[in-house]
Amino acid sequence: MNIKGKIKNITPEMINWRHYIHQNPETAYNEKNTSDFISKKLEEFGIEVHQEIGKTGVVGIIQGKNTDSNKTVGIRADIDALPMTEKTNLPYASKNDGAMHACGHDGHTTMLLGAAKYLAETRNFNGTVHCIFQPAEEGGNAGAKAMIEDGLFKKFKIDSVWGIHNWPGVPVGQAVIHEGFAMAGGNIINLKIQGKGGHAAQPHHSNDPIVAAGFTITALQSLVSRQLDPFKNVVLSLTKIEGGSAFNVIPDSVTIGGTLRSTDKVLRDEMLKKIKNIAQNACAINNCSLDLEIRPGYPSTINDIKSAQLVKEIFQKIYGKSSINKDEKPTMTSEDFSYMLEQKPGAYIWLGAGEKSEKLHSPYYDFNDELLPIGANFWASLAENILSE
Repeated sequence: MNIKGKIKNITPEMINWRHYIHQNPETAYNEKNTSDFISKKLEEFGIEVHQEIGKTGVVGIIQGKNTDSNKTVGIRADIDALPMTEKTNLPYASKNDGAMHACGHDGHTTMLLGAAKYLAETRNFNGTVHCIFQPAEEGGNAGAKAMIEDGLFKKFKIDSVWGIHNWPGVPVGQAVIHEGFAMAGGNIINLKIQGKGGHAAQPHHSNDPIVAAGFTITALQSLVSRQLDPFKNVVLSLTKIEGGSAFNVIPDSVTIGGTLRSTDKVLRDEMLKKIKNIAQNACAINNCSLDLEIRPGYPSTINDIKSAQLVKEIFQKIYGKSSINKDEKPTMTSEDFSYMLEQKPGAYIWLGAGEKSEKLHSPYYDFNDELLPIGANFWASLAENILSE
């Protein structure tokens, strides 16, 4: 594999960085230690550092050999962890209860740090590289949007933006780069069903929200299969239900939570109206009322076609013609890098994490360290190619 010598040499160092970040995970907008660790490393590399962009975000600026050039690129890594408990029993497993790097953001951060170190030492490019370390990607917290609203593209001249995510199931050394649509947009749905509580042995004196919740869940599960064109793409998943406090008490209310994912906003808006109508009717049958909260989700992630074609050429130039995986389809998962792609041209790349890798968001997941030099090398090569003379 064609890895630059300097990046090969720092791979053991990158592994140490990654394991430290993995052991000290921080969830959305709490990434103070992670942000300080990144900033300290960038300063050690001789890179100009800007902190607190979007609360805990960091931007490192690397000037090339030709400071007169006005060409720029932005390379982004997400830095937050998930609010979940790790079960890997690794020697570097999470020390923070209820927080875990189960999506590989520790690896994404490390790959960009490795590329930053190489680019700062060599500066074999013209113009400027902006290393964007973004908080709060997970859980609909929209750290990308927060950085943009805090002036990311106003304070810093960035012509194009690029992101990577490790992708279990795709062989190491391959990349998936979609031309156009890559990942779905989504909304978070919270349905509060209000009934009238009472004694479990006297249900006729109550309006049972548990029964209403059952009707609602069953009705909503038929929405996609019976009210949607089979050639359109929507996923509705109800993932949590809360209600009740005792075996012999009918509760006053029940809450159902879930997510709706789709490939275009118009279709998503239509489905949200249908969800409200179905849920209200299911509750009304049981003399219950509905309070529906729809939390705005991320837009669809859509790669700029020319940028996707360019990055394919660069990846193949480094790793060979067979390195682009053409079998992997777009996904219904969501990603807040979509906000950056709405502002600037660029592309989001899936980097193969191996066919035996544990799936993302699993309590047994661990980032594949074999990817560290591959990702760092790719970022460095991308910057050198885009910012060549």
